[in-house]
Amino acid sequence: QVQVVESGGGLVQAGGSLRLSCAASGLTVKINAMAWFRQAPGKQRELVAAIASGGNTNYADSVKGRFTISRDNAKNTMYLQMNSLEPKDTAVYYCWVTDWNADDYWGQGTQVTVSS
Repeated sequence: QVQVVESGGGLVQAGGSLRLSCAASGLTVKINAMAWFRQAPGKQRELVAAIASGGNTNYADSVKGRFTISRDNAKNTMYLQMNSLEPKDTAVYYCWVTDWNADDYWGQGTQVTVSS
């Protein structure tokens, strides 16, 4: 059974930093792309950052220069280093994983709250 588990969320003051982790297990096919999404109350889920199997990255304009996505293929783990956090970054952050069969999986989400 595939499991995708996020960790590292919490409450932080504006200007602070957090590091999110996402660990995927139980996959029988190698992971292709991985990404972080977020959903704020009353808003649609949006892409924050994505990383391809080869390491190419893509960021939402709102987080460029502040967030850094990375992955450890040997551990099936992805990270999101979030610096200079702002109240508008407050949301539930979700990990998304897709394998080379084009099956995809979501984590349960981790809450990030940035106070002003």
